[in-house]
Amino acid sequence: MTVRIAAAAAHFGRDLEFCLSRIGKLIDDARAQGTDLLVLPNAALGGYLADLRHPDPDALPPALKPDDPLIARVAGLAAEMTVCVGYCEADGNARYNAAVCVTGDGVLGRHRKVHLPAGETAAYAPGDRFDAFDTPAGRLGLLIDYDKTFPEAARSLALDGAQIIGCLSAWPTSLTNRAPRMAQDRQARLFDLYDQARAAENQVVLASANQTGTLAGLRFLGQSKVVGPGGEILARTFGKAGLAVAEVDVAAELDRARRILVHLDELRFDAYRTRR
Repeated sequence: MTVRIAAAAAHFGRDLEFCLSRIGKLIDDARAQGTDLLVLPNAALGGYLADLRHPDPDALPPALKPDDPLIARVAGLAAEMTVCVGYCEADGNARYNAAVCVTGDGVLGRHRKVHLPAGETAAYAPGDRFDAFDTPAGRLGLLIDYDKTFPEAARSLALDGAQIIGCLSAWPTSLTNRAPRMAQDRQARLFDLYDQARAAENQVVLASANQTGTLAGLRFLGQSKVVGPGGEILARTFGKAGLAVAEVDVAAELDRARRILVHLDELRFDAYRTRR
């Protein structure tokens, strides 16, 4: 069974109704291209932090409860499509950098970002698990931003049966060593490297969505893409807003990648260090 997978590159700010309108437009565009699975960027509902070093506690993204009506509205827009969207989640007094995967029938799965870079610890609490879940497009797992820097995160999803990994990002250019051109930026290189490595080492399909544009001092990369299980980029947006769309026979591609070497079967947990 082939599925059409789309990863979006777009900008999102604090205005929730505007965010929802842009999400609706992206869903319409993806539907027009026959998309089955659409991965939207991190913080598509309410925008990302404006400052990664010292976030202003009075200017954080709006926090939504897991059952917020806005999420139900995204599910209604998704209808027959599977859509993954990022937002700030409220749970009591805690806030999480979170993502949810929906169809018109409701919520299929959730993820709270586990790995928080230094500035985010002032704004969010960390999640504590990586779980895959079933969707009409296949078994799926989610990563948010910095999660994909850690091989163990994607590996945990693959070991839980994920055939597709959705990476939702609000990933900016380097804050400490900005390059004159985005293509030369260290974070731009790492963003692509992690996407391709996580797909290849786990022999899975990966859909990586990212924000574009600027927010305060942050300039987001875009570079949304769909990556095959051999690490090959099947479709990409480069630095522009839009959709990277690829038609993939997921089961066939995974079988082809694993025909001789099956990485998950050849792991040697007894030989690995689990503590520094």
